[in-house]
Amino acid sequence: MKRTPVAVAGLLVVLTAATCESQPGRKSQLATVTQLVGSARIEIRYRRPVARGRSLFGGIVRWDRPWTPSADTAAIFATTTPLDVAGSRLPAGRYSLWMIPNPNTWTVIFTSEQPVFHIPYRPGHEVLRVRVKPTTGDHMETLGFYFPMVDADSAVLNMHWGKTIVPIPIKAHEPPNGL
Repeated sequence: MKRTPVAVAGLLVVLTAATCESQPGRKSQLATVTQLVGSARIEIRYRRPVARGRSLFGGIVRWDRPWTPSADTAAIFATTTPLDVAGSRLPAGRYSLWMIPNPNTWTVIFTSEQPVFHIPYRPGHEVLRVRVKPTTGDHMETLGFYFPMVDADSAVLNMHWGKTIVPIPIKAHEPPNGL
């Protein structure tokens, strides 16, 4: 039996398609959240880890150690204009986002080093570090970021995984003279 290049190419396409369909999907799916706050365009890009019955904070995510709320790569936080984050100034730019969980107070860290792998945290590139108080809510199986409150120039960004919610207050700075 003689094989022609077209027949071989066709067979490769069928085998490749069958192989791709049989590969399992990623467990931590890519997500992007975008929100306008005043004139600021805020975007968070991250991979969504799944709880799968595991003990999260104080378990797989250890207390008092830097952690990024993302899988595979560090979460990215970008803003087109300066912001006040929990009362402190964050310049316009693109940052990797890290957190230090604690039962009573969480530290949120924005670093200039990005994109980076999700472990280990490398100090020395911090642009801003703020503290916020976590709250609790209904169980969220897959880690998520969302904006439950957005006003003309302010918002709250929530990081929510398991029953832990970390609210991050944000206020946009308008350009001078309304430009």
